[in-house]
Formats: sequence, structure tokens, C-alpha cells
Amino acid sequence: MIRKLTEADRMRVLDFLSQEPSINLFIIGDIEAFGFEETFQTLWGQFSDEGQMEGVLLKFYESYIPYFTKTDFDISDFLEIILRHKGTTIVSGKEDILKLFDERLPKHTTKSTYFCELTHQEHLIEYADMNLVKKARESDAKRIYDLIETIEEFNGVSNSIERIKHAIKTKTGRMFYIENESGDMVSIAQTSAENSQSAMIVGVATRKGYRGKGFMHRCLNKLCKEVMSEGKTLCLFYDNPQAGKIYHKLGFETIGKWVMSTVEDE
Repeated sequence: MIRKLTEADRMRVLDFLSQEPSINLFIIGDIEAFGFEETFQTLWGQFSDEGQMEGVLLKFYESYIPYFTKTDFDISDFLEIILRHKGTTIVSGKEDILKLFDERLPKHTTKSTYFCELTHQEHLIEYADMNLVKKARESDAKRIYDLIETIEEFNGVSNSIERIKHAIKTKTGRMFYIENESGDMVSIAQTSAENSQSAMIVGVATRKGYRGKGFMHRCLNKLCKEVMSEGKTLCLFYDNPQAGKIYHKLGFETIGKWVMSTVEDE
């Protein structure tokens, strides 16, 4: 049986997701931040005949994340909900879960990345010029947007000024940046899906012409230090070997793979 989840299901759902809190960072974070009544977010739960929760599906804007632990889980109901979506649809999750969707989704592209976790600070550095790194406010959203739009690697990634403002306002994300003398942002490190237990590092970027100066490393270190001082674990994805080396030097350890499948509206 499948049904929409409500506020009455909160503790039950969070207990289920806490079996793998880092993997479920996005779902846990979105529940804590937005609950069950927002128009842009919906959650469904799949239950056994005995009423035991067996799976959870999150819809956040155009993105869907399924989660379950049983290897013989029937994805049919989750798949039907996902295929109702009009427009570009993104389905993401841990590798063994997304494998079950791969052959049953319409024509799509798939990207696989390494999933890493940071649980200690011993490799983080306190640079002498850390005052160069500033924490973004809502009023900085336009400058953040402008920087991200210049980064070729982020082509196709959903980005808007309102989403950036919303993340800062709701504290589901934070951004640390370095700017040039003209006040343009040249390097940034961000978190997303922050919750009471963890945060995801996303959108780490440096504008062309300013790379190789250690700006990104400074932003990352300051970001990681602040988040971990709050007792949270940090997670991130990477597929670039050079980026992987940077993250591993900070103390990140690979714990699996994350897959994102994009179905374009025909």
C-alpha cells in the first residue's frame, strides 16, 4: 500500500530514514525544513500488509528521491508517481536503488558520482588570511547566482536567485565566498539540505582567472569548520579525480556512489 505522508508520520519516517542518515540527508533535511504541506514538496510512504514502512519517496520541485532497504522492493508505485511528472524529471539516490529504475524510466541520461563523508576536523586548516572568506546573506543571492552562471561545469544545474535566498533564509544552506576588489564573487563553497544531523557540500566553484590561488580551499575549510562546530557531519559528491584529491585531503572518506537520472520532457 502506498499513501501520501503527513505530519502525523514525521517520527516514523525519520526513524526509518535514520537507518542511513548520510545517504538520506536530502530527505531528512527537507522534512525538517519544509514538513509535509508545502506545494513544492510531497512525500509518499509504501507499507507492507502488516503496516510496516518499507519505502519513502520524496518529490522536491522536479526532483525525486526514492529510498528503501529491501532488495526485492517493488518500485511500481513509486515509478508511476514519478512518470506523472510533466517537464524535466530528475530521479536520484544510492546506486543499488537507482539500478532498479534504470531499465524502466523513459529515455534518460545518467550520471554517477562518488559519495563522501567528513566526520572529523583534523585535516582542516585555519589560514592566516581567513578574513578574506565571508559568509553570504540573502542580499548576496544575485551575486551568487551570477557567479554560478559563469561556471561551465554547472550548465544544466537548476539555479535561481529565489532558491538561493530561500536556502539562506530557512538555514537549509549556507555559502562562504571570496570577492575581488570590484565586489564580484570569485570563489564560493556552499551547503544544501542542511538538517539537524548533517549537511551536503554543493556548488564549489571558482571563476576563471582566479583559479589556482587557493581561494576554493579557503572557502571549503571555513565552511567545514563552521558546520562541524555545530556537531554535524558533512557529505558531498564528486566525479572529478582532481576534486576528489582535494576533498580527501580535507578528510572526506568515500562511502558509496550516488546516481542521478534525468528524464527530459518530450
